[in-house]
Amino acid sequence: MNITPQLLKARAISVAIVDDAASLSTFRDPACPAAIWRRQTPPRVQSWIDRQYPDTFPNGRIILRPDAVKQTIGHLCDMSGLPLGPERDWLETDITSLAEVFAVLISAEFLRMRLAVVTTNACRKFHIDAITARLICTYRGTGTQYGIAANGADPERVFTVQTGAPILLRGTQWPVQPPKGLMHRSPPIEGTGEARLVLVLDPVLDTDEDI
Repeated sequence: MNITPQLLKARAISVAIVDDAASLSTFRDPACPAAIWRRQTPPRVQSWIDRQYPDTFPNGRIILRPDAVKQTIGHLCDMSGLPLGPERDWLETDITSLAEVFAVLISAEFLRMRLAVVTTNACRKFHIDAITARLICTYRGTGTQYGIAANGADPERVFTVQTGAPILLRGTQWPVQPPKGLMHRSPPIEGTGEARLVLVLDPVLDTDEDI
């Protein structure tokens, strides 16, 4: 287990930087408002992802059990026309693995899974989500940005999560509130021609309310 705390200036808020999935358990520490799995997508896979036309990426939002993710991802990729091959297999397997890890960590029987191709300034304002927790992994393009905000202002120093590295974030509904001030946003990319492929996973506690 290898955990590197990233102490953000202005407040004693520590974001855990870990090197393996098992170490993401530190996210449950009361003093840890966020955790990042420091990793890279295999170069051949990343090159393949970067070459694809954005309209061939899976795009959708669905509530499902973690054990249904693999089959669902396969269907979404078939529907979008993402080419078959070992690189697509890696992507499907990785999304499935992240869903399983996140579901176990958060003790969630159901997940809300969203795959989105982003080309605009979606969620460009720094914010905290009104949920319990969220996993975000950017497979293509600029990763999620985060920093410490004080008195309603934007963070003075902005950090960007590496492409392919999942970040776990607590929301306002987390049972034990983390230190306030850690906020995040989608990077502003409108007008740049960039197309991001983003996976978002949320735990679903009440399927009747969410469906």
